[in-house]
Amino acid sequence: MPYLLNALLRGLTLLISGVTCFLTAWIVVPAPTFALLPLGVGAPEISPWLIVANAIAALLALRYVRKSWLFRFVLACSLFSLTISTLPLSQFAAANQRAETSIGTALGTDYLTQIAPAVQGQMRAKPFVLMDALRGIPEQLVRTTVGIPVAAPDGVPLTLTVYRAPQTGKHPTIVVIYGGAWQRGNPNDDAPFSRYMAARGYTVVAIDYRHAPRYQFPAQLEDVKTALTYIQQHADDLEVDTQRLALMGRSAGAHLAMLAAYQTSPISIRAVVNYYGPVDLTKGYYDLPSPDPINSRAVLNAFLGGSPEQFPELYRQASPYNYVSSGELFYGNHPVIPRLPPSLLIYGGRDHLVQAKFGRSLYDRLQATGTRAVWLEIPWAEHAFDKVFNGVSNQLALYYTERFLAWTLR
Repeated sequence: MPYLLNALLRGLTLLISGVTCFLTAWIVVPAPTFALLPLGVGAPEISPWLIVANAIAALLALRYVRKSWLFRFVLACSLFSLTISTLPLSQFAAANQRAETSIGTALGTDYLTQIAPAVQGQMRAKPFVLMDALRGIPEQLVRTTVGIPVAAPDGVPLTLTVYRAPQTGKHPTIVVIYGGAWQRGNPNDDAPFSRYMAARGYTVVAIDYRHAPRYQFPAQLEDVKTALTYIQQHADDLEVDTQRLALMGRSAGAHLAMLAAYQTSPISIRAVVNYYGPVDLTKGYYDLPSPDPINSRAVLNAFLGGSPEQFPELYRQASPYNYVSSGELFYGNHPVIPRLPPSLLIYGGRDHLVQAKFGRSLYDRLQATGTRAVWLEIPWAEHAFDKVFNGVSNQLALYYTERFLAWTLR
């Protein structure tokens, strides 16, 4: 019996070490294909769990290191993986400090004093809570209505989903646009975020748009504007405060949110939140990530119908970067810079779909034109990091998203 138990422990040690080493590797190894991308996205976000698992594997291997070269190797691998798994948390303090400096520069170092105490009490107290990473961020019940019909352009039904705060009445509003390479997704995506914000006193309206390649740009932007018009016209029923409204999007949705916010809109937009959205499609076509797990050129060809050589003007019109004026507009003899809403830009430093440097170029341009902008780069994060809602990266992003929205929609 002791022999059998010993054999089981040895096998368990090999299993735990093998699995944790494999998962930990994706913290530093970029996913070469779309099928493997979830590993690259998820590994940094569950790194607290990987720290625990690697430590357990190392402790188990210690029992056998004197008897077997195999377990000496297992111990070495587990210790190496343990070191790798600490990378996100070891970089956290510096990333948080840079974000705090950026938001203080954009909104004022005393920006928190301008947010009502009741609102502050609803926000996350810390940028990272270990227990939330291990158990999940607690959710509260909110009033949710799914599938509200908005329009049917070319026979395609477009709907919205609304998440209402527990208290009835009009509330500051976040209009959310989902990502998915402009080709997939629906208004029910990213529901944990929408429920979380609704529980804190916001009305969250998640909208829809037609998908490429069947429908190419500008169909998606037209659908966003149609949804905004609908929200304006049905603000009472939706419990939307049209004077306190922000646009937020992820990836392709962030691209559409910026285009809508930086142009004439059917509704007043107080702020825009961009999670890892494409900003300069022409540069993105030529300056590809390595590896390129989604085949970026194929995605852009499907969205715009061809390459920048074929449709240079269309690529220009579809790039939010080009709507941030550098002062070429004049009123009489005086340069005029159109006023754009404050922008929060959040990108992953290891993003292999939309490289962070493009987001940074938009941030620099916004700053140069006097637009309030907040920059948060998360060094260890891959694209779509917030799919792990309680992950290390999303906790940091959520902390500053709450503060940015509370200040801009106050």
